[in-house]
Amino acid sequence: MTQITGGVGAPPYLRIVAELRRRIAEGELAPGDRIPSTRRIAEEWGVALATATKALTTLRLEGLVEARPRIGTVVAAPAPASPPSAEPPSPASPSPEPELSLDRIVRTAIGIADSEGLPALSMRGVAARLGVAPMSTYRYVPSKEELVLHMADAAFGEEGYPADAPEDWRARVELGARTMWRLYRRHPWLAQLGSLTRPLFVPRLLDHGEWILGALDGHGLDPTRLFDIHVLIYSHVQGLAVHLEREAHAEAATGQSEDQWMDSRTPDLQALARSGRFPTFAKVVGGFEGGYDLRLDDLFELGLKALLDGLRPLVEGESA
Repeated sequence: MTQITGGVGAPPYLRIVAELRRRIAEGELAPGDRIPSTRRIAEEWGVALATATKALTTLRLEGLVEARPRIGTVVAAPAPASPPSAEPPSPASPSPEPELSLDRIVRTAIGIADSEGLPALSMRGVAARLGVAPMSTYRYVPSKEELVLHMADAAFGEEGYPADAPEDWRARVELGARTMWRLYRRHPWLAQLGSLTRPLFVPRLLDHGEWILGALDGHGLDPTRLFDIHVLIYSHVQGLAVHLEREAHAEAATGQSEDQWMDSRTPDLQALARSGRFPTFAKVVGGFEGGYDLRLDDLFELGLKALLDGLRPLVEGESA
């Protein structure tokens, strides 16, 4: 395949391609090694995410890198040499376009969003991953917006519920909330798609809502109160999950991990604690042994317990 070079004066994406190609050729990046994500490329080269995506797409088309689900983009293994043939090769004929389906398109798009974030997703990028012409995907899904809805529906459908539901409302709600949390953990971009005031209306998300509503139904709650409680539980799960993707964006923008960012703010934190304006804050922060680690999984469990403890008199009292 003819390679595109990126000399002086070349577009930014070609300069990025040339540098990453050099690293691969010289062994700095070996087969299986992760290639910098679009976020990391954007931060390192000071370019837009679209430019970073274009660079990775070019490398994929050259066969130098490949996407692996839940890992990211890695250096591709060298293609095996073709065995010698006694017969002369037949005249070259155009290879057929790989068979497409809506499911393949959606799963490929989910892989991009999982490894590189939703901003890196484009119809052209999905087509490049699939090795088809850019317009081919539009025969199955007319726009990126509709593709994202299909992605959300597929992702929410990865987890279901048992036919023999727990009889206790609290056990059933806990199962529903933890199932949703696992899905957001697996696909952090999901939490960015809908708000409480403008929720997503996709069938497989409603499956999870149906599970929670079914747990609360039959306890004497009027419809408004029942739905309010359902929204509170959902907002706890989604509200924490939003920060999974936000942290990834922040790390790409600053080039610092969460711990590195906090360490860089230590002088500011110490100054606030010594100012005398915030005595309780200073006492609490000073009591941390080895610093405070913000763990979203622990906060999820703590908040779920507190929320359900508080709702128990409301649910069980009104049913009685």
